Amino acid sequence: MEPRVAPSILSADFARLGAQVREVVEAGATVIHVDVMDGHFVPPLSMGPQVVSALRELDLGVELDVHLMVERPERHVADFARAGASNITVHAEATPHVHYAVQQIREAGCTAGVAVCPSTPLGVFTELDADLALCMTVNPGWGGQAFIPSSPEKIARLRQVVGKGVEVEVDGGIDPDTAGPCAKAGASLFVAGSAIFGAEDPAQAFRQIAAATRCGQPY
Repeated sequence: MEPRVAPSILSADFARLGAQVREVVEAGATVIHVDVMDGHFVPPLSMGPQVVSALRELDLGVELDVHLMVERPERHVADFARAGASNITVHAEATPHVHYAVQQIREAGCTAGVAVCPSTPLGVFTELDADLALCMTVNPGWGGQAFIPSSPEKIARLRQVVGKGVEVEVDGGIDPDTAGPCAKAGASLFVAGSAIFGAEDPAQAFRQIAAATRCGQPY
């Protein structure tokens, strides 16, 4: 599975969102990550379906990877699918109805992902048939956090659990130094926010992280 880097717009300058997204797409990004937070599952509030719709209207030909950090995400799947999401990921900790949420996502025509927080055991993935497994490498909710050093070991265990046919996504503290160990452990999709949009040259920062993932990728 080819490694891909998904720039997270949570760290972008929203006054220049369209221009910044175009910049990283021109640098090679094929996936854009959208973090949605409700102020309940995680304390911050972020963006809604309107942002996804606006990104889709840019017509850049990229996947829109929507990460729902919200309580009862099954209530919001249809809205984000209609807005143009390609992938929708829900947290295993956010609802007792994860199977139903995954079913809803697929019925809406999107790739179905399940995410786990750093302290959550991986056993949930033995009970679910997800297309994408997201391993948080920081505690969810705020951009710019430090990468949890034990994350590569958890990623390696996750890859063993889900096998080679499932996308393993990592989110939190991803930069040129952390991307390689995550790739070596088995990650294939790398979310990077502040390391890209907080850099003086976001396009160059994207390329540096992408190069690090290729150096570490075992597949």
